[in-house]
Amino acid sequence: MAADSLSGNNRATPARERLVRNNLDRAASPYLRQHRDNPVHWQVWGPEALAAAQALDKPILLSVGYAACHWCHVMAHESFENPEIAAVMNELFVNIKVDREERPDIDAIYMNALHLLGEQGGWPLTMFLTPKGEPFWGGTYFPSEPRYGRPGFVEVLRKVSEAYHQNRAAIAQNVKMLVGGLRNLAKPQSRDRLALSNDVLDQVAAQLLTHVDPEHGGIGGAPKFPQVGLFDLLWRSYLRTGRTDYAEAVINTITRMAQGGIYDHLGGGFARYSTDAEWLAPHFEKMLYDNAQLLSHMALIDAELDNPLLRQRIFETVGWVLREMVAQKDGAAGGGFAATQDADSEGEEGKFYVWRKPEIEALLGPEEAALFCAAYDVTDAGNWEHKTILRRSLAPELRDEATEARLAAAREKLFAARETRIKPGWDDKVLADWNGLMIAALADLAMQYERPDWLQAAERAYGFVTATMTVGDKLGHSWRDDQLVFPGLLDDYANMMRAALALFEATGQPDYLAQAGRWGEVLESDYADTVNGGYFFTAKEAESLVARTRSAADNATPAGNGTLVGVFARLWYLTGEVVWRERAQNLLDAFASEVARNFFPMGAYLNGFDLFNNAVQIAIIGQRGEANTEALVSAAYKVSLPNRIVAVTPPDAALPETHPANGKTQVNGAPTAYVCVGPTCGLPVTSPGELIAALKATRAV
Repeated sequence: MAADSLSGNNRATPARERLVRNNLDRAASPYLRQHRDNPVHWQVWGPEALAAAQALDKPILLSVGYAACHWCHVMAHESFENPEIAAVMNELFVNIKVDREERPDIDAIYMNALHLLGEQGGWPLTMFLTPKGEPFWGGTYFPSEPRYGRPGFVEVLRKVSEAYHQNRAAIAQNVKMLVGGLRNLAKPQSRDRLALSNDVLDQVAAQLLTHVDPEHGGIGGAPKFPQVGLFDLLWRSYLRTGRTDYAEAVINTITRMAQGGIYDHLGGGFARYSTDAEWLAPHFEKMLYDNAQLLSHMALIDAELDNPLLRQRIFETVGWVLREMVAQKDGAAGGGFAATQDADSEGEEGKFYVWRKPEIEALLGPEEAALFCAAYDVTDAGNWEHKTILRRSLAPELRDEATEARLAAAREKLFAARETRIKPGWDDKVLADWNGLMIAALADLAMQYERPDWLQAAERAYGFVTATMTVGDKLGHSWRDDQLVFPGLLDDYANMMRAALALFEATGQPDYLAQAGRWGEVLESDYADTVNGGYFFTAKEAESLVARTRSAADNATPAGNGTLVGVFARLWYLTGEVVWRERAQNLLDAFASEVARNFFPMGAYLNGFDLFNNAVQIAIIGQRGEANTEALVSAAYKVSLPNRIVAVTPPDAALPETHPANGKTQVNGAPTAYVCVGPTCGLPVTSPGELIAALKATRAV
């Protein structure tokens, strides 16, 4: 296996020679390979491409996107496949293509630069850089001809090139402002440290509730994203305070999503976001990370409500993951999970997913079609661009059992027919951070729903990452076609540590706990910010970029620094080793001021503090594999308890000295559980029913 450094793997060639061809045929990334036949002389990011730009004194056009991105495809078709536009690009710029999923470190830097320019951001990201990689101007999608209030791309290219060559002073001023701003972003934005407490969590939840759409759910208006971390925070606040308006906001949001067009009602899985306020029209791309987070979120709510709709969506979505999102290695299922499914097929957005009413009538017959069309908002006129996106959000309540069975049979027929269509593209690279999210979700769901096959899938994916994507104890970030992008990033460690701990609690296998600890030590040696606290996004051995980012702000995925608060807290509770408590506290201190400044991107961090401050420790004294012990372990997962920590200890072993149940024993030689909050444990229980009751008693509802 080739381990490519984050600086790329292109062979040395003279500057002009390397720039006269498109070099993306050497890339492993499916997104980059989509562009290998463009007439643009694309280069892979790396020191040689930058050296060529410096040798020729040409500015760099940096284009960042990802395989499932609809507007990336639009710009590619309009501009990058156009020989005339490509000729201008090749004449005036060194053109570099980056897959944001393969190189999120590069994407983060230049997206932040765009934000510093006052732009909202998005993909495709189009940035203009000096030959040294310093940003001086940029945007997102540029049309090939002037429209949407935006200039045509060729006009932009010529003006940027002219400015670079004829107005170096202005370019230098922009570079100074942007690079200085990027470096400042890695520093604390305020020295006013907020004292975190349950009261602060409650205040954040109360403010957050005012931003929730009371009709359709979600935050604000269009476009709408799942924002799972924030709705997890609201749910946690409901369990802690008993405020039913928090629960209602969460339940309404996930129900509207689960019955909306953002959900694939035939194949399972959620698209990335909705372009409208009512969850009707997505951009259709499906991302592993969204579905991992939504699975965990739905399971938390279902554990409380015993909700048939959410349980159906969980089983369907896991079915989609295991059916369509397992990557291949050496021609067979490798165990690791693939990254994304595309929005487009046959050059058209959503073509694979949408329907016309006559198609459905022909497949189902008049009686079943009438039932199905009424349930799924199928009309002659369509609900989106004269076609229909299937949804049930207009009447989201489930029907009676017989009617739901008929609808399920209809869905099976339509799914089989849809399988004959040309499928959207599949980005089968394996990303360690996104796999960590899905592994942790599947491990927890396997215990909650008693699905050993889901646990096996989680363990296979974990095994793939540890066997294929590591060098020693150090993680890589992305794998495809036997090429590993190395070293890994902060989020890879944070999410894989969370996955290891979830597997440890589910199985009791000590290797998972030990590996989480070893990864934690790599973080401390290679990623720690010893001045300001927290961790940098990139390793100290990684390629030197114009800035080294450090943040606890969530994006579409939870921030590594935020996730690590909960991971370190969990390690502290499971091992009793004080170093993990100290590291969790150091992270909390490092970013506490950000909560007062803007709590919206701090969901993972705040939820990590909730675990740190309000853990519910379940100590089970018994032997793993023994039926009564496993019954107690299973019961521990049957309650909506996001701060649950499960530790199973054989009768002849001891819990850590710091554990409040240290020294507790079995009752009459039977497997026994103790539920502990803070330094206090409840009375011993020996039956699953008693344990469930004891766990519910730790909450306000």
